[in-house]
Amino acid sequence: MKTAAIGIDFGTTNTVVALTDGEGEARLVVFPHDNEEIVAFRSALSFHADVDNPRDRVVEAGPWAIDAYVEEPLETRFIQSFKTYAASPLFVHTNVLGRWYRFEDLLSAFLIRVRERAGGDLAQLPARLVIGRPVNFAGLRADPQLALSRYRIAFGRLGVADIRYSYEPVAAAFFFARQLKADATVMVADFGGGTSDFSIVRFHREGGPNGEVRSQALANSGAPVAGDAFDYRIIDHLVSPALGKGTSYKPAMGSVAPIPARYYAAFARWEQLALLRASKDMRDIRGLLRSALEPDKIARLVEILDHNHGYRLYQAVSRVKEALSADEEATFAFHAGEVAIETRVARAEFDGWIAPELAAIAAAADEALAKAGLAPADIDRVFLTGGSSFVPAVRGLFADRFGEAKLESGGELVSIATGLALIGAQQDPAEWATALGEA
Repeated sequence: MKTAAIGIDFGTTNTVVALTDGEGEARLVVFPHDNEEIVAFRSALSFHADVDNPRDRVVEAGPWAIDAYVEEPLETRFIQSFKTYAASPLFVHTNVLGRWYRFEDLLSAFLIRVRERAGGDLAQLPARLVIGRPVNFAGLRADPQLALSRYRIAFGRLGVADIRYSYEPVAAAFFFARQLKADATVMVADFGGGTSDFSIVRFHREGGPNGEVRSQALANSGAPVAGDAFDYRIIDHLVSPALGKGTSYKPAMGSVAPIPARYYAAFARWEQLALLRASKDMRDIRGLLRSALEPDKIARLVEILDHNHGYRLYQAVSRVKEALSADEEATFAFHAGEVAIETRVARAEFDGWIAPELAAIAAAADEALAKAGLAPADIDRVFLTGGSSFVPAVRGLFADRFGEAKLESGGELVSIATGLALIGAQQDPAEWATALGEA
């Protein structure tokens, strides 16, 4: 017996939603935007005052939030990657256009817009909802119980009676397990925007190859690094030096001094650039046009900030990262206004830049093995999922440990949401998912 269910993979970068109709199969929810149908809904929010009634706030989410922000960056409060605050006791609330929002309020506003933008697909929600959660939440002093309590409030506002959560790599494992024809011990590695998570699960089929899949969870681990950190390494090595990082200036009264590195920290997330433009640092950056030893580089920085080129810059970063997944060399090309940055980059260079993140990922995978009391030879299959699983250096870590023949991939952006919905469809999902009230 199966039941209708919804699975929501609320990710740092993207959110994916899947549904089951009671027949045991899952389908993805699609969102129509700019004449295309998308399944990866950006985990972003925007707020701006209503033109006709300034006391009201117009809330958008996903690609529509990005559209609103790019059109009016200084009039729009833009928030993305807010999942990173889910477990933070340091984040209490934030003021948005005169109104205070707790994390659960932000998430609730986001979920409402997700539902509205999905149209008829989510007009009537099933009675069971399964949410994905990382093994280790990101952030300083992360408190997983706090995060789950916030999830319970926000997702509870959708009005679904039975709400559960499952570890994201466990959901990916459930997705992967459908293709298993024999018993296997599987490591699932899920690479998101903010975290890399690992689960080791032992699967067996009762009653032969077509029987019911049963499982035993052996270990979980995670690292708070993934695709977003890779993007920033590209920015820091290819872009920031062309905008003056590492150069110097000569104050009117004093000796030569380095350009403050803090000006470039905002490039960790593109939406922070508008905040830098509106900060007191912007006046100092403009002043550097007169005192910088390489003023042409500072002029590029000023133009990027003044003309809100941040989003286009990060699109260029995504393109070169994708190209380096296929080729040994690629061209990073960013052209906006008078700014032109174009350079060849080798995959080996990129691999060197992300070496600290690769080390953290490898350590987390080894931790999962240690918790399970297993050696690499004891793992039958390794399922790699998530966007950064395409990065050859990431795949190489697992090929070196387990052997290329054991590696599997597929459904990189949708495996978790699909697995969550399939878990929810089980008559008794307790083996895979925990009631959110029991968090």
